[in-house]
Amino acid sequence: MALNTRELVLEMLQEIIVRQEYSHLVIRQVLDKHNYLREEEKSFIKRVCVGTLEHLIQIDYVLNQFSKVKVNKMKPIIRNILRMSVYQLLYMDAVPDSAVCNEAVKLAEKKKFTQLKGFVNGVLRTIARQKEEICYPQEQEGEAEYLSILYSMPRFLVEMWLKTYDVDTLKRILHGLLEERPVTIRIDETLSSEAKKELLASMEACGIAVQLHPYLPYAYEVKNMTGVSTLPGFAEGEVMIQDVSSMLAVQAAGIREHDHILDVCAAPGGKSLHMACKLRGTGLVEALDVSDYKVNMIQENIDRMGYHNITASVEDATRQQSTRIQSADIVLADVPCSGLGVIAKKSDIKYRVTEQSLTEITVLQKAIIHNVQAYVKPGGILLYSTCTIHDTENEEMIRWIQEQYPFELESIDPYIDEVLQSETTARGYLQILPDIHQADGFFLARLRRKRS
Repeated sequence: MALNTRELVLEMLQEIIVRQEYSHLVIRQVLDKHNYLREEEKSFIKRVCVGTLEHLIQIDYVLNQFSKVKVNKMKPIIRNILRMSVYQLLYMDAVPDSAVCNEAVKLAEKKKFTQLKGFVNGVLRTIARQKEEICYPQEQEGEAEYLSILYSMPRFLVEMWLKTYDVDTLKRILHGLLEERPVTIRIDETLSSEAKKELLASMEACGIAVQLHPYLPYAYEVKNMTGVSTLPGFAEGEVMIQDVSSMLAVQAAGIREHDHILDVCAAPGGKSLHMACKLRGTGLVEALDVSDYKVNMIQENIDRMGYHNITASVEDATRQQSTRIQSADIVLADVPCSGLGVIAKKSDIKYRVTEQSLTEITVLQKAIIHNVQAYVKPGGILLYSTCTIHDTENEEMIRWIQEQYPFELESIDPYIDEVLQSETTARGYLQILPDIHQADGFFLARLRRKRS
């Protein structure tokens, strides 16, 4: 690999770790800007950046074993050169160890740290020689520390989840949060079987591997896709990139033709458009979000899909609109959350979240629910969802809603595949867990407003 690719990775890590930029945005911007690079170069850049972030806690643990200067005392640039190099040494067999060490030294020199070349070289070559002898925490010495280092998850999150899940279940969840999630598409349900067959054949003719997802008949996992814009059917509005968890939330709403639906935290609009599709050209979906930027994202998707029974407008869900009181058959509240269920796609989430932020987010969620629950007609549905696996934002929030407002949980079993049905889905909610389910971590609950 040419030196400039590693320099790009270093710059990306500086943006994400030091300047606290969002990883998925930084990666997208860099790859778009350097689209002229060969596919293998872009793949290398993405893998080293994402992999370093995913395994950061474990990498730092290893560095602290081999470096007299502890990670938190290092210069930020040197720290990130070492981190990305250790990731390559431990997780990328195709890259020769000598090349990793040499390129790290060159990078340190290029970044004006000539006096630290020997330090970088010494630490990395020692790790390369002794990587089979690295001492990791043992499970019997403490589950929280063991799981934290093994799966590079902040210890306070591991301790929090150990209160909810048994160790074996948590191991599967943590493993799932390190696994790359496949891209999932939703094919327009209104397409005829012949049109759908032709669309799938067009994808396969482009070298795209397409596989039906087990949970929904219109959901497919795709591989070898070079870009969204080149995906057959995308420009025509026949295909939407959407995780199956998101589709399940819409499925559980039980939409009927002519329903009036409010999606109160709608951007980027995947669920809103899915609901409009289920209305079969009838009814109305109002997709609402807090800023022009977010609403423009939704509108772009509406224009591409060509639906006429959906609108997008700016509206702050923390401010109740009196004109909307008891106006909607369904209110979808996919509220802002900690995002712990999508760490596999946005690995920097686990380093941003704090115990304080987990408390603060529930305050915001309650403020939104207080306002938007009033928009549901008597007998109507409030569909609550999050992309997290934090019970305070999920199960506890559902209990709070039922205590505070005239809603009761209603079974979602009539709307989901048998493989997902359980005691909790019969009661009215589903917690989707990474690795245990074939989808992002997600929570959804169906609540019906009492008529009296």
